[in-house]
Amino acid sequence: MASTTVTQRATRAKPAWLLGPALVAGVAYLDPGNVAVNMSAGAQFGYLLVWVLVAANVAAWLVQYLSAKLGLATHASLAELLGRRISNRAGRVLYGLQAQFVAIATDLAEVIGGAVALWIMFDIPLVVGAIITGVVSTVLLLIQSRRGAKTFEFVIIGLVLVIAVGFCWSLWLAPPAAGDVLGGMVPRFEGADSVLLAASILGATVMPHAIYAHSSLARDRFGAGMKKPLRTLIRATRVDVTIALTIAGTVNLAMLLVAATVLPGVEGTDTLDGAHAALEHALGTTAAWMFAIGLLASGIASTAVGAYAGSDIMGGLLNRGMRLLTRRLITIIPAIIVLAIGVDPTQALVWSQVILSFGIPFALVPLVWLTARKSVMGAAVNAWWTTALAWLITAAIIVLNIGLIVLQFGMQ
Repeated sequence: MASTTVTQRATRAKPAWLLGPALVAGVAYLDPGNVAVNMSAGAQFGYLLVWVLVAANVAAWLVQYLSAKLGLATHASLAELLGRRISNRAGRVLYGLQAQFVAIATDLAEVIGGAVALWIMFDIPLVVGAIITGVVSTVLLLIQSRRGAKTFEFVIIGLVLVIAVGFCWSLWLAPPAAGDVLGGMVPRFEGADSVLLAASILGATVMPHAIYAHSSLARDRFGAGMKKPLRTLIRATRVDVTIALTIAGTVNLAMLLVAATVLPGVEGTDTLDGAHAALEHALGTTAAWMFAIGLLASGIASTAVGAYAGSDIMGGLLNRGMRLLTRRLITIIPAIIVLAIGVDPTQALVWSQVILSFGIPFALVPLVWLTARKSVMGAAVNAWWTTALAWLITAAIIVLNIGLIVLQFGMQ
């Protein structure tokens, strides 16, 4: 009865009601891995890689749009559709395990980000901070399971606003020159290190779990009982993705510009605590605290969304229904262990990004393939030029992520 009431209310709702899933999925573009990479890129190379960040955001727009459209047209998530199509049980399990491993790597980066933020702000030990971050994100997942998708979206969007204010505060204190920013839009590199950071920016932008999550978020919000025409939902999704990626892109760009403006050549900015200390020295205590608050919100919000994606992966590909707490422990315990045995948080972040790079083809290739098939999408099938552009972006992302992996191993 409750679900029927929600559906009836949805059909009468204004167009703004249709927005939200992309803003939740967009949290993946504001996770601690992005913070570390963007601050490091700005401090080391100034405005050189502004164009990479903009290009990555444009590519992410199409990827997230296709993911949401898949969920809308099929009333199923990418993981569910793959689970149905991989007939061989062993193959389905192996596919599901690699996707679950990606979810664990995602949680590793995000829980570490929250733990570092709590350590910076309150001197809370990293392991305790990781547990606190995990508990808070679990509460958010309970909200999603008990109060529904819309309430979960409101909470995550609230955290996105905190993230935006926290990371843009320093930009307001030290705005860059417009000419310098425009100069950064000219595509170029300066040595192997700049190529590595460019690949890292792209690797931290298009995340496998965001691809899985967006299709399931669209499915959960607009299920089979939704009476809005599919064309209307897809139109609203374009707006939703545009708003979400504009916010995410602006915040990421703010991080890079702040580092380029006030931290050029400053050592230690390749770590989260180092970036915090450098900001405090350059702009004062308030700016440093706002950075830490944004980092904490980033860790909590992104780990909740990452765990949501992990749950859908487990249900869709592995056909496993588990209690929320069990699912949460599967992804959060590795992060706690990593911190407990003394692994450097920044090194753990770097390796998590490498692991995520391995998982991108397994999410991106089937996404483009499925959305290009009329038998799957019906009237919402991609136009030929959309598919061509999507394959081009897919090839570029895979090549760049392979480059990231090679460069990372080559620098060890």
